[in-house]
Amino acid sequence: MEHEEAAARAGVVVRELCEIGEFEQVYRLFDEIWRPGPTNVPATVELMVEFAHTGNYVAGAYAGDELVGASVGFRAAGRALHSHVTGAVVGRGIGYALKAHQKWWCLERGLERITWTFDPLVRRNAYFNLVKLGARPEEYLPDFYGVMADAINEGDESDRLMAVWHLDEDTGADHDPREATVRLWEGPNGEPVLEPDISPQPALEPGISPQSRTLLVGTPSDIERLRRDNAYAARAWRRAMREALGGAMAAGGLVVGFTTRGEYVVSIT
Repeated sequence: MEHEEAAARAGVVVRELCEIGEFEQVYRLFDEIWRPGPTNVPATVELMVEFAHTGNYVAGAYAGDELVGASVGFRAAGRALHSHVTGAVVGRGIGYALKAHQKWWCLERGLERITWTFDPLVRRNAYFNLVKLGARPEEYLPDFYGVMADAINEGDESDRLMAVWHLDEDTGADHDPREATVRLWEGPNGEPVLEPDISPQPALEPGISPQSRTLLVGTPSDIERLRRDNAYAARAWRRAMREALGGAMAAGGLVVGFTTRGEYVVSIT
């Protein structure tokens, strides 16, 4: 099965968790990844206990006896699971193994999609979500969580994309259109370069369908490093992304892919 193969490739065993000691391991792992403040813990032990006891999703990836990844989610409206938080050791395929297990868990229970939020500025996450998994962002959420006091997000507004993974669809692979307008890209010193908004299309005769156009919205190569080294440029990226991608989606644009260069592909009619 796909989730077992993914776990084997990553050298882990992924399973649901149910014991206090296991939830404490997850708490410690998340603490090591995010180093959150006391008011910004990703998931408390008590919350995980309640989620697991009420039929929600709490799973861990183990390499031997060591917990190297975990995911916590809850059932949502419309036959969905909302993946609240997932964290794993980077670069070993553990995140994909967790998502494959999550997909199998949902299909076993008749659920049709998985949703989660992610920072639109983190290029590797966007590539993983859109290209490797085939999820699609369906909503841009400005400053969704408010102030986040942790080592990764501190000092930045918490804009997020709501990703939706329809489990019965195969929409992965990168997307590199031949003709597109580049709206946002990375300058030579890591700063965002934002082109002015495109003028709306002229009015058409009745019965004539408007032509779609494609925008490319770039991402910084490493926003986490930029937050440490150049906070001004990082904040400028947040504002530029909100205007370019958030504005396009608010106007009805659909994110249909992600390029190998790190750009969101947005189709606008």
